[in-house]
Amino acid sequence: MTNGTNSDNVRRVSLFSVGGDGYSVQGFIHCAQVLPSTVHVNNHYTKDPPLWLSVEKPSTCEVDEDGVWSIVGEKASCGMIFSLDVVLSNAIGQPVRKDVQVVASLLYANSGTPVEKTSDLEAPLLVSYDGVEFSAEDKPCTLLNGCASLKLKISQHYSKCDKRLFCIKFEIPNNGSYPFLEAFTNQMRCISRTGGDSVTPKRLSPLVEGVPSRNGASDSSLSMKRIKLGEEKIPESEFEGGNGTSMEWGPQNQDEEEEEEEEEEEDQSSTDSDNTEVRGSMGSRRYTISDSTIFKYCLGNLTERSLIMKEITNNAGDEEVSEFADQVSLYSGCSHHGYQIKMARKLIAEGTNAWILISRNYQNVHWDNVVIEIEEHFMRIANCSSRSLTHQDFELLRRICGCYDYITQENFEKMWCWLFPVATSISRGLINGMWRSCSPKWIEGFVTKEEAEHSLQSQEPGTFILRFPTSRSWPHPDAGSLVVTYVGRDFVIRHRLLAVDHICDSSERYTDAKPLQDMLLAEPELSRLGRIVRSI
Repeated sequence: MTNGTNSDNVRRVSLFSVGGDGYSVQGFIHCAQVLPSTVHVNNHYTKDPPLWLSVEKPSTCEVDEDGVWSIVGEKASCGMIFSLDVVLSNAIGQPVRKDVQVVASLLYANSGTPVEKTSDLEAPLLVSYDGVEFSAEDKPCTLLNGCASLKLKISQHYSKCDKRLFCIKFEIPNNGSYPFLEAFTNQMRCISRTGGDSVTPKRLSPLVEGVPSRNGASDSSLSMKRIKLGEEKIPESEFEGGNGTSMEWGPQNQDEEEEEEEEEEEDQSSTDSDNTEVRGSMGSRRYTISDSTIFKYCLGNLTERSLIMKEITNNAGDEEVSEFADQVSLYSGCSHHGYQIKMARKLIAEGTNAWILISRNYQNVHWDNVVIEIEEHFMRIANCSSRSLTHQDFELLRRICGCYDYITQENFEKMWCWLFPVATSISRGLINGMWRSCSPKWIEGFVTKEEAEHSLQSQEPGTFILRFPTSRSWPHPDAGSLVVTYVGRDFVIRHRLLAVDHICDSSERYTDAKPLQDMLLAEPELSRLGRIVRSI
């Protein structure tokens, strides 16, 4: 108002949340001003745009279903180096070209108080520059063009702090305590790979209890008459930042740990030397896969597994790949690994060809030009020409890519490592029929965990929704699997994994197998199909 303005003409301005989760305001008001009508608002925005500091989830950690990050080291006395990307963005999410400094500190997540130094007086959070470690609080990091990737190490072990959870705080010093100039990570713990404090969830028991034998009798450990839902919950993290594939066909590894870069180079070099070619009696070459490679795959994280598979598929034949899949399944105790290994050659080959066709030698391709090609490849692999992808499906794929208007090869590979296993699962008998079904619509497209949970709010016990988990990408053993999200008898929403490879193998082998939907409805905890409710 100017002097003399009648206060009766002043109107109230209401602010409300748009986007986000719909339940909380995702922004702040800072230095609000009333501009004269002669000044264009664009001039003011260009001069002093609003800023927001944010941190992305590391690609080298495990994530449980409560969103807690687990940074895994080799042993209790040795923390693991992991990378975090910090971004200073403007109001529309673009990095700003400001060279400012950011300081990181380790706090207790429940109280916000700083974590104490270790028993040998080492700082609880270290930052690494050119291989030299410094106390993070004493060594600010400079953001170049609004972005920085910090190599951090937590020296204070989770079990030595009464198993209290940590979080890392990033702030711009000497700029006041504004919430939009501070960023906090999720709650996290630093654990050892070999210690007794591991929080890695147990492998879900197979959903199919068994398969009838050829003479109609049921095997003692298997029965296709009923489906047994696994008892453990599935740890999931839906779109917790920019985690994803490397250019070497790595996975979207939102729930896997990875070693320090030096250890990765050693592992890769040793993997290269472990696998050899031997000449047969007829002069032909046979690529042999060593035992050490088998055990490296069993014990490795998603990035290490994808690199091993790239090398093997480039050098070995189908017979060697099949033998490798059987060996990994045997020694890991999980047959799901074999399913992912056997699809590796086709996944990599078709993904490479698809990107060449889509990109036409351009590094960046507009998303609108990618959509048609993605749909054609998906429908062909899924063996279903009667159902196309919806706008909501493509929006979810774009979120998995981590792109906006333009997509790069790295973005495409993130999406492909998720989409190809899903399309392969849909192509198989039991799932294909459910995907084609329009009335009822058993699978309503690509659905996130949050959308499923929101749609089941206030529903009756037994209501369920089928979805493909967005946190499972190749070569994760559960990539392409189905998850049942349902309302329990206590009105608590739960998630259970369906062992798709076991179910489909059984149905393809035995013609009298029941349809999957009948087996689901035979479960006492599942009674009726739910519907996805999306916000307008």
